[in-house]
Amino acid sequence: MSVSAALEALRQNTDFMRCVTSWQRLPARSARLAGWPAALDPRLVTAAHHLGVPALYSHQVEVIEAALSRANVIMATGTASGKTLAYNLPVLHTMLNDPNACALYIFPTKALAHDQMAQLGGVVELLDVPITVSDYDGDTASARRADIRRRARLLVTNPDMLHTGILPYHTRWARFMANLRVIVLDELHTYRGVFGCHVANVLRRLRRICQFYGADPRFICSSATIANAQELGGALLEAPVTVVDEDGSPRGEKHFILYNPPLVDRQLGIRQSSMLVAKDVAAHFLKQQVQTIVFARARLTTEILLSYLRDQVMLDGGDPGAIHGYRGGYLPGERRSIEQGLREGEVRGVVATNALELGVDIGQLGACVMAGYPGTIASAWQQAGRAGRRSGVSVAVLIGSAFPLDQYLITHPDYFFGQSVERALLDPDNPAIVARHLACAAFELPFEVGEPYGRLGDVSEPLSLLVEEGVVHRGRDAYTWIGEGYPAGNLSLRTSVPDAVVILDIGVEPAQAIGQMDRPSVPSLLHTGAVYLHAGQPYLVEALDWEQGIARVRAAELDYYTRASGSTEVEVIETYASQHRVGAQDGGNRQRQQSPGGTIRCFGEVLVTNRISGYRKVKRYSHETLAQVPLDLPPQELRTIAYWVAISEELAMRLQEEGVLTLALDYGPSWPAQRDAARARDSFRCRQCGVPESSGRQHDVHHITPFRTFGYVVGVNEMHKVANQLENLITLCWSCHHRLERVRRARGALSGMAYLLQNLAPLYLMCDPGDLGSAVQARAPETGLPTVTLYDQARGGTGLTARLYELHDELLCAALDVVADCPCTDGCPACIGPTMDETVGSKELTRRLLQSVVAG
Repeated sequence: MSVSAALEALRQNTDFMRCVTSWQRLPARSARLAGWPAALDPRLVTAAHHLGVPALYSHQVEVIEAALSRANVIMATGTASGKTLAYNLPVLHTMLNDPNACALYIFPTKALAHDQMAQLGGVVELLDVPITVSDYDGDTASARRADIRRRARLLVTNPDMLHTGILPYHTRWARFMANLRVIVLDELHTYRGVFGCHVANVLRRLRRICQFYGADPRFICSSATIANAQELGGALLEAPVTVVDEDGSPRGEKHFILYNPPLVDRQLGIRQSSMLVAKDVAAHFLKQQVQTIVFARARLTTEILLSYLRDQVMLDGGDPGAIHGYRGGYLPGERRSIEQGLREGEVRGVVATNALELGVDIGQLGACVMAGYPGTIASAWQQAGRAGRRSGVSVAVLIGSAFPLDQYLITHPDYFFGQSVERALLDPDNPAIVARHLACAAFELPFEVGEPYGRLGDVSEPLSLLVEEGVVHRGRDAYTWIGEGYPAGNLSLRTSVPDAVVILDIGVEPAQAIGQMDRPSVPSLLHTGAVYLHAGQPYLVEALDWEQGIARVRAAELDYYTRASGSTEVEVIETYASQHRVGAQDGGNRQRQQSPGGTIRCFGEVLVTNRISGYRKVKRYSHETLAQVPLDLPPQELRTIAYWVAISEELAMRLQEEGVLTLALDYGPSWPAQRDAARARDSFRCRQCGVPESSGRQHDVHHITPFRTFGYVVGVNEMHKVANQLENLITLCWSCHHRLERVRRARGALSGMAYLLQNLAPLYLMCDPGDLGSAVQARAPETGLPTVTLYDQARGGTGLTARLYELHDELLCAALDVVADCPCTDGCPACIGPTMDETVGSKELTRRLLQSVVAG
């Protein structure tokens, strides 16, 4: 059945159409062609004709002409717009006309690099000239590497290999570096956040080495459509750039459907799982023989959805073996086999993370199903572009999850289809990351005293810290590396921490590595007892060796998966900026005036402490909790950048009097004794997860029926005695207490505001939803004020919360719109989060808090 027929079947399905909030038909678009650039070598024109390219699109001509004039070019056009040809032609022109010229292609992933090698090889073969094209990455055989260094003129690699395998050994690449004329940087939009910060510093080191050998290469960059291509390119290249963003390529007809899962409990605002809906929609297309890709937002979701979809395909009489998963952590051979299967049509369906969002050639898929908003409008269009290319009908279905960001976009289709794509943000001067790249750069070449490092200029201060560590020697004229080993080997570009944990399958002989994971993710995903999913196969984690960096797992047939739970504490280290006016000086003290709305917004450095204290076993399909298991893992500390909003004391007092905020309760004179009695009765263990008290902190004691519902008034009644009866008290560890409060909205309006701000922030930032963390403090220790904090999840920060500080007013207004417009009765995942019966009124309290903050 054709895509059009499958779509017509959906139109006839009233249950499906009832949940469609928008069905946009994007008509086919004709190509805008232009003549071949006069300066382009005619041999390339002939080769292009042989490859079936009779003419160029208008944007391709612009790129080629700019590149031939030695400008740094950024091409920001849509999926399948011919970007590869646009940068291949000027590169090959340079090499044809200079027999010594070399070029470097940098792709963000090895998969993309291998995919491009085939296309390059085909063009070079037609030219019949001695241009050696070589790939050089972690999979390159050791026996081939010396020959590649000696002969290669066009080198294809990735940032990681450039960082660890080329720059530290640049003396072996002296010929190549001295003749390097052009660098191609593909998928520019992916170089944001932590990864972008690392890559910016790798490029600084590359340019420094090129300068040492007397080379000054120009850059040709390609990118998906983003709002600030020039700004991003300037931050990465630290040079002027020319942007080409008028797309002249043709486009086939595309249908784009926004789907909001049906409500299963209108009062609580609970909707059907987006994961289950995605399974049903994908199964519909697969049953009609439409090759389909399904995008999920996380590794765990990908594997669960893969198992669900295989089950459904089997029930429909199909072949579950034709459905595969694809994500980071799969071994290279496994990924390439899946890519080839997609191109050849043997793989009929694939469930992937954004690892397949990039331009790897996977053929002409007919349908794309997104299980939840991918975090940015740019990513949503990029994923949708994986279905359909230049001709034919294709479809993309975006299924909203229960989170506020998804619900906002699904219920505001005009915003989604009318909003320009976001700005990609990175901070190349992140001090934690810069310091480690300076160590790498010092290993590669001595730093002359006063030598600039990119736009940072003089870096003598961070170099002096390396001198203090004993790894760099300060001479009269230069800083020279004297440390052991080479520092790049211990620095990962993909995380803000230095290493990863290897996942070892001990169920086979000999034990076999099946993947790896960055350390920050390990406590929640690879703890002892966790279920690790790989290619749909559950593995039980039998032991985690944190020091050695090894998680030992064994394949197991299980009907559950696991989710870890923990807690977060935030401590302010330094405030960089705050939105208030400084009053007259009075005895050396500054008198602060709060900004309109009675809030103080701040931006600065914080220390975030995360503790994983237990995990749940969750049954597949029903998602019920089967068991709670305690864990004793070391806390993880993160020094990062944050934006926080504090409610002024005057406004907090007024809102407390109005019952909007509950900041502090007097539990009455019987409370200390009853609290100790409850802890003793529970044997000083958490009643939820069983973890014992530690020497550093007593467990909390929680009121089962909230204390405030008893109406205790100091000096008026003795209702505290009833509220504090042992039958109403339960001992909980900090983590379980925090989770229970979060679910029950015990901090009411403040927690509702935090939930909204964290979930809506990606509307304005080009980031993944998990790039930000949040914390709520009824009384922040530094100020004593009610405070909501959003922080960068990357060590040292990546510029996200700095941008939120600037977008403070817009973010609060959007939060108020969401809570005011949500149809639920008293809170749901789409606005302030789920609530319980004991906290009736939380949604209204959150609305009133936001209204007070916004209106002033």
